[in-house]
Parts: sequence; structure tokens; C-alpha cells
Amino acid sequence: MGIRLTDTTLRDAHQSLIATRMRTRDMLDVVAELDKVGFFSLEVWGGATFDASIRFLNEDPWERLRALRERVKHTPLQMLLRGQNLVGYRHYADDVVREFVRLSVKNGISIFRVFDALNDVRNMELAMKVAKEYGAHVQGTICYTISPVHTIEGFVGMAMELERLGCDSICIKDMAGLISPEATTRLVRAIKRRVSIPLDLHSHCSSGMAPLSYHAATLAGADILDTAFSAFSWGTSQPPTESIAAAFKGTKYDSGLDLEALYEIGEYFTALYSKYRGLFTAEATRPNINVLLHQVPGGMLTNLVSQLKEQNALDKLGEVLREVPRVRADLGYPPLVTPTSQVVGIQAVLNVLSGSRYKRVTNEVKDYFLGRYGRPPGRVDEEVKKLVVGDEPIINGRPADSIDPELEKLRESGRKLGILRKEEDLITYALYPQVAMKFLRGEAKEEVIPSLTMNPLSPAEVPELPMEFAVDVDGEVFNVKVSTVASKTIEIGKPEKREKPSRGAVIAHIQGMVVAMKARVGQKVKEGDVLAIIEAMKMQSEVRSPLSGTVRKILAYEGEIVNSGDAVAMVEPEEGM
Repeated sequence: MGIRLTDTTLRDAHQSLIATRMRTRDMLDVVAELDKVGFFSLEVWGGATFDASIRFLNEDPWERLRALRERVKHTPLQMLLRGQNLVGYRHYADDVVREFVRLSVKNGISIFRVFDALNDVRNMELAMKVAKEYGAHVQGTICYTISPVHTIEGFVGMAMELERLGCDSICIKDMAGLISPEATTRLVRAIKRRVSIPLDLHSHCSSGMAPLSYHAATLAGADILDTAFSAFSWGTSQPPTESIAAAFKGTKYDSGLDLEALYEIGEYFTALYSKYRGLFTAEATRPNINVLLHQVPGGMLTNLVSQLKEQNALDKLGEVLREVPRVRADLGYPPLVTPTSQVVGIQAVLNVLSGSRYKRVTNEVKDYFLGRYGRPPGRVDEEVKKLVVGDEPIINGRPADSIDPELEKLRESGRKLGILRKEEDLITYALYPQVAMKFLRGEAKEEVIPSLTMNPLSPAEVPELPMEFAVDVDGEVFNVKVSTVASKTIEIGKPEKREKPSRGAVIAHIQGMVVAMKARVGQKVKEGDVLAIIEAMKMQSEVRSPLSGTVRKILAYEGEIVNSGDAVAMVEPEEGM
């Protein structure tokens, strides 16, 4: 039997290249033709598609799935599931996981590709078990990376464990495009010798090696390859579907797919490319061999650049890229995939900008050291761990065992808010409470697609309003607002009212959104008390009082974007200080 292909154009391809902005209406005109081709599966859901749909597109992701299922009669629909994280950024309670999987099957998912960012199988087991209970195909997934603690033997051992747990197939998920042809040959052969179920290779063209590695995987015995139609391939996406199918035409590895049909579908996506071309960036579309040096995936690199620009610190990019591997080593070499890529990346930025390593840490780094993400792949740096969490007790068991059931409380809260109209709404609310409230109330608006056809303006005609761009961090979507004057963020309709840094000023040390203001005017505080929490790249950083005294001014509000160096509050020192 020849090689089988999973097409990712409707999920990972546009997630990797245009920050998950492809609209459902642009999928529906072509999906019936995709169904006729004979793919192993169509990856159409999961990953960041859920978040992006309600946050930016004003689309219900459940309705997208149902609409696709109505038009696809023969090909399994596949989704990417982050184990206990589902399609979110934290571990959810077991009752949320069970209900999410049930509703995913009900609405049309046939294949679940399940992974955990730390390759901690304990975080994958429940989702896999429930999917099997509902009759779905479970593809257990190994996050491929390179480090002193990751070995072929270790990956093979994980593959064997996944087969033992009842997985129907195995996926090698090379999210940063690191796997070389030679490494592919050794790994695929080693797994195929010990595992009897089908093996899939998923890679990205970030380093440019993926097509060669796909050829090596096929010769070594892989059963399935992930591809995307050419207009949405290459760069940080997958190798092109048409080219991979053509490469094996007439050989014993022939996929059996009709090249003429692939060409016609490719023409549709080529035309669609012009609609979204304002979202394509050089960083996402060009292979870059530097990924092999720092292992920062393309989307994560793009976001690091944007974060540093916002903080007027782009000259620090080289230092940040050198710091990323150091932080990764301190944390026991986690693979750089959501959410650990954000955990490592934002901490590297904080280490560089603060001028002292781990002087400031995100809540997520604390949770990581406390075991709330799972078991690190290697030994963490004990000195750094002590610095970050002190003597707090570490979770050694499955992290979700310490999470109380959530659904009933959320159901009651959702009913009071009047936002639950169908059973899927409860899970949407459970995954993203704040974003979901706005969406389910009908207050969300579809984001405008940037256009490249605007007439050029002279400098004098450029409007002094901020533009908002979508940035993809290893599959997760963030908005970056950039002013057309100077290089600072300006919010529409808001006067600039920042205090200059002075004694008693409570300073934000990173650009981001204020997600919590814990201070109030007149409050007595001590040096080191947390007065605000800022979120950047989905990671939260505490802003602490520089001295003991009384809060006299609040200078930021929840939901506001603040820059590095902005004062968010003022504290009047105690007498005698």
C-alpha cells in the first residue's frame, strides 16, 4: 500500500501562516472536493482554531465543525487536542475534558491527535480513553525535539506506551521543523520495529528540511504524511500536498491521489491566497536554518520580535534568542510547543529586559516548577527552582488530580449570565470565560482582513491611528497594536496619562494587558506585595510594590494595554522611609 496523506490546509496550514484567520465560508466551497480526493483524513479543527474563531472571527467553532461534517461524507475529520489542556492554555478538570471530547465526536470529529507539551502521557490518558469510548480513532502523539535528554530510545518507549494504551496510530509531531532526513530514518525505523500500528510524520518547513525528511520517512516505513496545498504550504507550514503526491507517483509508495484533482483544488487555494495575502509575513513564509540553533519555531520568533519592538528593545533580540536555550535547560528541556514555548519565551524576555535572570518570573514559570504542567523531560536546575518557588510543595502526581470538577459551577454562572443556549456553549465558556462571554452575548465583531491594495499615502497623509496585526506564537494567536508615529502603542480615544517613573511608582516591566488590578486607593501595602498582573503571550507576570506604604493613585485599569516602563499605580512611602 502506498503512502497516505493527511491534508492540513484547513487547520495547521493557515494557523501556521496567517494566524488561524481563514473563515469558514472560504472552506465550505472546496471541502466537498477535498472529500473526493482520498485523503487519510482532513485536519480541520483543534489547535488555535477554537480560540481564533470566537476571539477574532465572530464564528462559532462548533458550527464550523458541523458545517464541514455535513459536506464531508467519506473522509475522517481530524482535530489536534492538547491533552488535558484541550484547546486552551491550562489544565482543565476531568469533567470538562470528558464533555469536550463527547461533544467533539457528536459534532463530527473522527480522529483525535492527542499530545502533551512535556510528552507526559499522564496528561493524555483521559482524553484518549474518552475518545475511544465514543468510538473515535486516537492518534497518540510524540512531540519531537532535540536536547541532551531526548533520545530515540525515549521516543520509541513513548510510542510503545501509547500503543499499549489503545492508540490506533502514532504521530511524530515535529512542530519546529527540526527533524533531519537522517534522524527521520533512524526514528521511523526504530518505532516501526517495536510498534505495529500506523505511523504518521508531521513536520513544518521552518528549516527547509521537511520535504527531504518526508521522503526519508516514506522509505523507512512511515504510513502517513501531513501536507498542505501549495498556496498554504512551505515556511512554517507543511510541505505541499501536490508535490509530495507527485514525488511518489508511479512508485510502490504512490498515494493513489489524482494529480489533476489536486491541481484544481490547488487553484482554489491559490485564488484564496490573494484574499489573505495581507496576513502573510516573510518570517512565516521563508525557511530559516537558524531554527536549528535556537529551536524557536517561526511563529514564536515573530512574536518575540513584536514584543521587543513594543518595548523599544528590538536590539535585545540576539540576547533573547541566546537566553531561550538557557531557560529551556533550566526547565529540564521542555519541547517548545504550546504552552511551554510561551512559558520559556516570555521568561527569556523578562530575564533579558530586567537585567537579572529570574528577578521577575511569570506565574506560569512558577506553576511549571511546582509540577502543575506535568513531569519535566529532564532535571530542572535546582538553584533556579529554589529561587522561583522556594519550599512550596511540588505536585508529583497527575496535575489534573488536584483540580476540582468545574462544569456545574460554570453551568450555574453561565445561566445567571444568560449566555448558555446550547450544550456546546458551556464548554466554550469553560475554555475561555472572558472571551466567551463577549462572543456568546453577541458583542464580538469579525476582524477586518488587512489589504495590500490600498493606495499609498504620502507621509503627511498617513493617519495617526494604531493598526492591529495578528501574530502567531507556535499556533496561538495574539494581537499587536502598532502606532504609525514613533514606536509606541496608542489606544484609540485614550489620552496618554502615564506617570514618569519616580519613587513609589509601581512599574510594569513588560508590555502587555492588565488582567487584574489588585490595588485600590487607600490600601496599605508592603514592599513586594502584588498590585497588578499583566498578561503577555498568554503568560502572566506579577507587578509588585517597590516599597511599603499607601496606594495613592491607580493609573491603569483591567483590560488596558500598558508598555514596559509604564507606572500602573503610585504608592506613598510610610513615614520615615
